[in-house]
Amino acid sequence: MRAFHWLSVIGLALLAGVVLAQPAGSHDHGFHDADMWAQVFDDPSRDAWQKPHEVIQALALKSEAKVADLGAGTGYFSARLAKMLPKGTVYAVDIEPEMVEYLKQRARREGLKNVVAVQARPDDAYLPAKMDLVLVVDVYHHINDRVRYFEKLKDSLAPGARLAVIDFRPEAKHGPRPASRIAAQTVKDELAAAGYALAAEHAFLPEQYFLVFGAKN
Repeated sequence: MRAFHWLSVIGLALLAGVVLAQPAGSHDHGFHDADMWAQVFDDPSRDAWQKPHEVIQALALKSEAKVADLGAGTGYFSARLAKMLPKGTVYAVDIEPEMVEYLKQRARREGLKNVVAVQARPDDAYLPAKMDLVLVVDVYHHINDRVRYFEKLKDSLAPGARLAVIDFRPEAKHGPRPASRIAAQTVKDELAAAGYALAAEHAFLPEQYFLVFGAKN
């Protein structure tokens, strides 16, 4: 399986409101300055179209939920989840070691004792517990061999757990180059093949689809 980096230089385009040109089929990007990326990924202007609080509210999580933020980057969603679920546990997952170290430091700096940074691999999230929710924001299109990946991920889901996927619509103004985008129907088809069923679909995000799945019995 070809290596990928979940949160990449597309962040510059996301916050600038333009489409970033990348080599066709390339999802391989490195991170060597987490503080710089934090200024990009956590820019307050992102909130206007990412609507993080509305997303978390729509998920209607139980107060003690275990949540995995897959491809957490600098913790844009992880920190918000931790603050909105003080009795829960947020597993901030990334494959980039510098991002994982940044997540640990951010959790200490902001007093987020319920955030656990997790070092993953391209083909395995290495979740240390059974999750009630796995959140995949602006990341799905970076994952290779997705059917196999999400089949394996089911082993880390608690009974009744959900998988939430948020990614860019083909016509979105933000996001990666159009050739790198994955349509919502493709996500539905791939996850059906991986053993998931669509449970909900939210339409309030202006640039992205928001799909929620449950594992089939």
